[in-house]
Amino acid sequence: MNFDLFFENKLDQLKNEGRYRVFADLERQAGNFPKAYVHRNGEVKEITVWCSNDYLGMGQNPKVLEAMRSALDEHGAGAGGTRNISGTNHYHVLLEQELAALHGKEAALLFTSGYVSNMATLSTLAANMPNAIVFSDSDNHASMIEGIRHSRAEKRIFKHNDPEDLARLLAQAPANSTKIVAFESVYSMDGDVAPIAELCDVADKFGAMTYIDEVHAVGLYGPNGGGITDREGLSDRLTLIEGTLAKAFGVMGGYIAGSRALIDFVRSYSSGFIFTTALSPVLAAGALASVRHLRNSQEERVAHQAAARKLKTKLKAAGFPVMENDTHIVPLMVGNPTCCFYASEHLMDKYGIYVQPINYPTVPRGTERLRLTPTPYHTEADMDFLLDALDDTWNQCGIRAIA
Repeated sequence: MNFDLFFENKLDQLKNEGRYRVFADLERQAGNFPKAYVHRNGEVKEITVWCSNDYLGMGQNPKVLEAMRSALDEHGAGAGGTRNISGTNHYHVLLEQELAALHGKEAALLFTSGYVSNMATLSTLAANMPNAIVFSDSDNHASMIEGIRHSRAEKRIFKHNDPEDLARLLAQAPANSTKIVAFESVYSMDGDVAPIAELCDVADKFGAMTYIDEVHAVGLYGPNGGGITDREGLSDRLTLIEGTLAKAFGVMGGYIAGSRALIDFVRSYSSGFIFTTALSPVLAAGALASVRHLRNSQEERVAHQAAARKLKTKLKAAGFPVMENDTHIVPLMVGNPTCCFYASEHLMDKYGIYVQPINYPTVPRGTERLRLTPTPYHTEADMDFLLDALDDTWNQCGIRAIA
């Protein structure tokens, strides 16, 4: 078999479908976010980033940067290995304590990413608990799906954000099964919010564990930045809360928070934790500074929500097809993979605007989109320039006729 020919044919298939992913070669500008430099076609030029998940710009916050510099000078670059072999750096301990407090839980556990924390935790729980059945929202993230698949436990998929369908499926499950209900708070591509209280009511009725992914909400919602569960006063109703340090907190890493026994169980049984080199103390120190700051500051959250509302209002007034939601996600519907890719390229090349096309399998076919994520640092002038650029781009490829 000609292996390279096979790979090239598969890549050509993606390109023909308009789904081939192009990674922008960027240099973010600390202190000037959302500006960046892009290396493209042999040139370097300044652009404006409109699709970063550094929602609050905490990746350039002076407190975060100073904490990371100090940790680098004090502890060096790396963690030295896995925590069970090389030991747990004190910054890991402090950060886990802070995250547990953030969610009103007894304990927390760090992972190298949000993807790993979802995959490792769900696979560990479902693989080790007796007669486990995972009830998964149909729109759950790939990391959750992979964790459930890896566990080899039985799974049942309930309709998106539908407590009645969840109740129907739970009622059919054997009485002796361990039931785990897994869902997200904010769904990152549509920006819709789960009916958390109603899903918890159903789970409680059937004695099920509840597992919530808050990665696109932590730092952004609630009086302490603990996410939608914090905003709605529901943190105590969730068996386990999973989050990330790489989005609103602006650094890197994932985590879970729950009871002391649950966290110790995952720590002791999860190969995804046991056999992975720990986060660098530098990253842990930066994340700790970020979490502490956002637990006490509302300024960033208020400005972020104001920016999202303003951009949505401007886009709707100009007639652009913005998907309705009540969160900070601004999905601009295109509905065609080739046009979506072209729109992204045109915005970058002609206007210096970077927004990544979102295609299948991230979203269903026919719902391709540009996913805009305004931050407190996008000015009104940035928004007006974006609208002018979008108007030209829409006219160039006739997206309005396709969407």
